[in-house]
Amino acid sequence: MIAPPRRHDAAEPKAALRSKSAYGLWQEAVEIRQEWLAYGLSTQPADRRTAEHSLTRIYARLSRGRPRFVWVDSPEQAIPLVTGLPTLDRLYEWIRDPRPRGTPPLAGDLAMVGSQLRGALSAGVAHADPELSSARKDKRDGQWPELPPLKAIEAGVPLGVVLHRGVRAALHRSLAHGFRTPVRNTLAGRGPVPVCWYGQQDAGWVAYYDTLYRLGLASYRPDDLEHLDDWAALTRSCGWWWPGEDVCVVVERPELVVTEPVPGAWHDEVRLRRGGVRYRDGWHPLLA
Repeated sequence: MIAPPRRHDAAEPKAALRSKSAYGLWQEAVEIRQEWLAYGLSTQPADRRTAEHSLTRIYARLSRGRPRFVWVDSPEQAIPLVTGLPTLDRLYEWIRDPRPRGTPPLAGDLAMVGSQLRGALSAGVAHADPELSSARKDKRDGQWPELPPLKAIEAGVPLGVVLHRGVRAALHRSLAHGFRTPVRNTLAGRGPVPVCWYGQQDAGWVAYYDTLYRLGLASYRPDDLEHLDDWAALTRSCGWWWPGEDVCVVVERPELVVTEPVPGAWHDEVRLRRGGVRYRDGWHPLLA
């Protein structure tokens, strides 16, 4: 665990703002962001026990029993085992169908529950959460200016906007655009890839709500906090995973990750170097 023990009687956000300046809160947020970035790029062997425990709890929230877990050493090894699971296009077709037939796919239920959790967490944020599109606009000129964080604070950009850009969006750029998207594109070159979740590279939204909570800028309901803890533990413990009704395929973390700074980035964003990731079976997806 990297976060301090969770407290359901978290300090009121206004008290935190009174006792610390926006600059001090921002510096704390940077430290927390770096903790989560380290998990997103970790090459330590997976904590299989924690991952399976967290996944079992997430399955239980969907009224599913504990699945059989199959561990593989790379996303490439997973592909033959997840044939038949829905692709994103198939999932959208099922959702758009006014009268869908059959049982809803587990991936659809999982996406819905995850969205509901993020909505509930946003409701516990003290300020207007920029994660909600309606909060992203500035009434004066349509949008807050894009500036480096300290200059943004000096210019009067709300701390909540600075935190969203500097934690949520920054980690998404590093771990989604900079890591999982190029790896997934390599897989997709052989055909559609079934819907999956990304374990350690899902850290962006988990870190964002964890940061707000640890800074005293959000207060979550006990059940939502426990649910967030399950996702946080999963993010800290494994790589990608494909949820099936009876079998959940989980990928070990890679054995090599080499990154480089994103040119001109303000929030320590990184991206994989060419050939900068190798999995434990030797799969090296970005050599070209």
